[in-house]
Amino acid sequence: MEFISKIVECNGNPTEIIMNKMMKPCSQEELDAMSAQEREGCKYMSPLNTREYVAEEGISCMQDVPVKMRDGITIYVDIYKPEAAGRYPLLISWSFYGKRPFDGQSEWQIMGVPPQTVSDMSKFESPDPGYWCRRGYAVANVDPRGIGHSEGDFVQFGTQEGRDGYDFIEWAAEQEWCNGRCALSGNSCVAMTQWRIASQQPPHLACFAPWEGTSDLYRESLYEGGIPATSFVGMVNKEAVGLNYIDNTAENAAKYPFADCDYWKDKEPIWKNITQPVYITACWNHFHLRGSINGFRKVKSKKKWLRVHRNFEWPDAYSNENLQDLENFFARYLKLERNGWELTPKVRIEVQDVGEHLFMKNRPEENFPLKRTRYEKLYLDASDLSMKTAPCAEEKMAAYESEDGQVTFDYRFEEDTEITGYMKLRLYVAAESYDDMDLFVNIQKLDTQGNWAPVTIFGEPHPGVWGKLRVSRRKLDEKLSTDYNPVQAHTVSEKLEPGQIVPVDIEINPTSWFWHKGQQIRVQIAGRYIREDWFEPLMWDQDNKGRHLIYTGGQYESYLQIPVIPPKYQDGDIIIR
Repeated sequence: MEFISKIVECNGNPTEIIMNKMMKPCSQEELDAMSAQEREGCKYMSPLNTREYVAEEGISCMQDVPVKMRDGITIYVDIYKPEAAGRYPLLISWSFYGKRPFDGQSEWQIMGVPPQTVSDMSKFESPDPGYWCRRGYAVANVDPRGIGHSEGDFVQFGTQEGRDGYDFIEWAAEQEWCNGRCALSGNSCVAMTQWRIASQQPPHLACFAPWEGTSDLYRESLYEGGIPATSFVGMVNKEAVGLNYIDNTAENAAKYPFADCDYWKDKEPIWKNITQPVYITACWNHFHLRGSINGFRKVKSKKKWLRVHRNFEWPDAYSNENLQDLENFFARYLKLERNGWELTPKVRIEVQDVGEHLFMKNRPEENFPLKRTRYEKLYLDASDLSMKTAPCAEEKMAAYESEDGQVTFDYRFEEDTEITGYMKLRLYVAAESYDDMDLFVNIQKLDTQGNWAPVTIFGEPHPGVWGKLRVSRRKLDEKLSTDYNPVQAHTVSEKLEPGQIVPVDIEINPTSWFWHKGQQIRVQIAGRYIREDWFEPLMWDQDNKGRHLIYTGGQYESYLQIPVIPPKYQDGDIIIR
C-alpha cells in the first residue's frame, strides 16, 4: 500500500494527514489484459457512461450524472426515479461504498436478509430504488469526492464531506425532476455521513434518517475506551475504489493518538447546527449503539424520534414493518402528507429478555435516558465474587492473568427488575507488575440456575452489554460526563506504577433488559474481549502484562451502578410497564 502525507484543512486549520492510494477502478477489458500481480491493486468498476436508461419496469436511471462542487471538483451520481414524468422528493445515499451494487464493495452480503429482498439497484446499506421509486421517490447513489470516477481525494467523515453533501443537495433541489425536498437515508457508514452533512444545514435538506450511525469516530471506533482498534476500519477502507487517495484513518489514529487535535475535531458533527426533523434507530447489540443514542440526545431538532431494537441492522432496515414506518416519516416531510406521523412516540424501545425473545416491543417513552430511572449500586465483593446492595466493610482483592484469565461478580435479583439506560462500573484496580492495563467488561444475564442466558443475533450469543478502558486513559471529560455516564477526556496518558491502586469509572453502553425474579446479573472483567463465537470481526491492540488486581470493600468501594426502571403503574399485584 502506497502512503503519502498531504496537508488538508481540518477543523479550519491546515493539517498533515496520512493518505493511501485506493484500489484503481478498471473496466473488465483492462483487468483481462493485466497479469495476476497487476490486478492486486485494481478492482472492477464500469467505465463512465453518462446516459439515461430503464433500470427496471417503471424505473429509469440517470447514470453517471456529473455534479460540480463549490471548489470545481466533479463527483458522479446515479439517480433512480419513477419513469413517469414528474417532480419527486429525493432520498440520498452518501458513502464511499460503490454507487452500484456490483461496483466497489460488491462482495459484502446483507446478512439476515433473504436473497432478492433488495434489488440490484440498491447501494450497500442504503434505500432501495426498487422499493422507493415505486412509491413516488427518487433515489441518488452518490460516489463522494475521490470515490470511483469522482475527482479529488477522499477525507472521510469530515467537514469537507459535509460541505460536498450540502452542494449536492442544493444542486439536486433545483433539478426539474426534484420537488425541492431532499433527505439522507441509510445505515451504518451511510448513516455516519448524515450527521456531518446535516451539520452544514443545507436549506433543502427537509429531514434525514440515520439508522445505526457512529457519531464520535474517536471514542466509538478507533479508540473505544482508549484502546486502539484499527483493524476493522483498515479492512473496510482498503476496499475503497478510486483514482486518487483516501484518508487512512488507521494510520492517522497512530499519528494523532489524542482526541483534542484538529484531525479528530474535524470529524465531530456540529450538533448545534442539526435542527432538521430526524428519525434515528439503534441496536442494543451493535457497535453503532453509542453513536446513535448520543446523536439523538445531542441534535437540536425539536422533531426527533428514536427507535431502539435488539435485531441486527440489515434485517431491521429492510423489514416490511420498518420500511412502512420510515415511509410515513419521509411522506410527512418530503411529500408534506398529513399522515399523523407526529403522533409517533418520541422514543420506542424493545426490552430484551433472552435469546431472540423480547419482554416488550416498541414500548413508547418520552425521552432517553428515561426520566423515571432509579439508579442503584451493586457493590463488588472479592471475598465470594458476588455483588451486594450495601458496601462491604472488609477489603478484599481478586486477580486474574491479563493474557487469558477473567474474574466475574454475580448478583441474584429477588424481584422482577428492568434495567434500561446507562450502567457505570467503578473499580479500584492495579497492574501487579506493569505500567498499564486494558479492561474489557461485559454485563451478562444468568438464568435461575446460574447458566449464561444471552441475547442471540443470527443464532449466535452476544457477549453482553460492554465497556472498555485503558487505565492510563482514565481521566474523564468533566463537560461530557454525568454521574450515570462517564466519558473519557483522551487528552493525556497517565501511566501506572506497578501495584499502584487507582479508581476508574468505566462507561458501559446503554441497554434495555429484563431480569425475572431469581435470575442473576454478572459483571465479567478480563484483559481481552471474550467473544464466545460472536461474529463481528473486531480486534483491539491490547497492552497488558502479568496479573490484574481488582480491589473491593472498605476504602475500595467498587460497584456497578444500574438504571432500574420502576413500573409506570403498580396497584398491588397489578403492574403496568
